[in-house]
Amino acid sequence: MAICEIDWAPVPLATWEDYFRSIRRSTLLQHYPYALANRAANQIGARHGIVKIDGCEAGLVQLAEVGVIKNLVHAISLDRGPLWFAGFGTPDHLAAFFRALAQEFPRRIGRKIRLLPEVVDNKDNRATITTSGYVRKSNFEGYQTIWLDLTGTVETLRAGLNGKWRNVLSKSERSSLIVTDDWTGASSAPFMKAYETDRLEKSYSGPPIKLLTALLQSMVPRQEAVIWNATQDGQVVAGILILLHGTSATYQIGWTSAGGRKLGAHHQLLWQAIVQLKARGITDFDLGGVNDEGAAGVRKFKQGLGGQQVKLAGFFN
Repeated sequence: MAICEIDWAPVPLATWEDYFRSIRRSTLLQHYPYALANRAANQIGARHGIVKIDGCEAGLVQLAEVGVIKNLVHAISLDRGPLWFAGFGTPDHLAAFFRALAQEFPRRIGRKIRLLPEVVDNKDNRATITTSGYVRKSNFEGYQTIWLDLTGTVETLRAGLNGKWRNVLSKSERSSLIVTDDWTGASSAPFMKAYETDRLEKSYSGPPIKLLTALLQSMVPRQEAVIWNATQDGQVVAGILILLHGTSATYQIGWTSAGGRKLGAHHQLLWQAIVQLKARGITDFDLGGVNDEGAAGVRKFKQGLGGQQVKLAGFFN
């Protein structure tokens, strides 16, 4: 049986980020700048740990944390972690990690614990987590996303697109749309306004503007945030925001007008983003949450890119 220790001793940021870049399929919510944005937007702190298995450095974990009165009232959240180094993350390692986490933060009056672990949903993984004393929230389905592997050639990636998706893309590329990328954040204000208007009109959920703004403030200076805009006749008709973290990236939010949808703007925006992300050394693209409850069209659209759909084990307390 593996033994896990979580080392919370401070680590130089450069060292932490070197570790983070070594991980395939790193997640945005475990990225250090996300913790900075969460603190700025929501006054939520963070704790960073090196996960050790049998004395060997095996992975990273970032917890969101709030405590008052010397942590008499205490809340911790684990969102889409831990992240494992190559060669680690076996079922035995997962079990050891959750035992160590439960020992580090035992249940008590005044402490609230919420976990959304980056663990694939299956019977064994659910049992591994619940055996450590956590309770799965049965009224919440596990988070689902689609990962696109960008390590193939551009030609291979294009050939892997769904035929109908590729046809819409080709038609969009022949249209009058002009697609541009903004790594400076100059277009962030009109982009956010258009996104919020679109979200309210279409009644879909999405991250709050306050957090998105904090993420841009944290990540734009690091060249880890890019807004792609599609323009027709001088008017922006669609846009997407992509955030980079390590050698991975996440499609965070997007919006489109009726005219943009008619011209397949999102197809062209995402495809051009994929080509550029690949050129920048990004190996894995997280296309963001999907579900069938009011967003079946979004799932179908993202599936058209040919990625791998993944469902996590769910929320635990």
